[in-house]
Amino acid sequence: MTDSLILEVADFEHHVLTGIYSEETGRPQPLRFTISARLKPADRYEPDTPLSHSKNYMDLKFAASAALPPGVHFKLIEAVADHVCETLFVQDRRIEAVTVKIVKLAISEGDERIGITLTRERRS
Repeated sequence: MTDSLILEVADFEHHVLTGIYSEETGRPQPLRFTISARLKPADRYEPDTPLSHSKNYMDLKFAASAALPPGVHFKLIEAVADHVCETLFVQDRRIEAVTVKIVKLAISEGDERIGITLTRERRS
């Protein structure tokens, strides 16, 4: 079994232009993101190990907020998740895989969580 390091930002909310129904289009709707990125860890982490031996967690949050193109409407949340994955792959060659879970908060009628989970492996 190979060692791996999973970085995660969980339950981060951001408004995104997405949806296919008339009540969804034209205005951003709230999405809840959980993003995990898998990378090969350093051989060992000592108390003084610098951040360059890992990855800044805020980069994951950035990929699902500021890195989304402003004014672009994503019909499917799958496309939002795909954009987040590609952003992280471009951002850091050490990332081996990304998992993005998105919950559409505006369409919940109770406590259910309606959404998708997309996992992408680096292709090259």
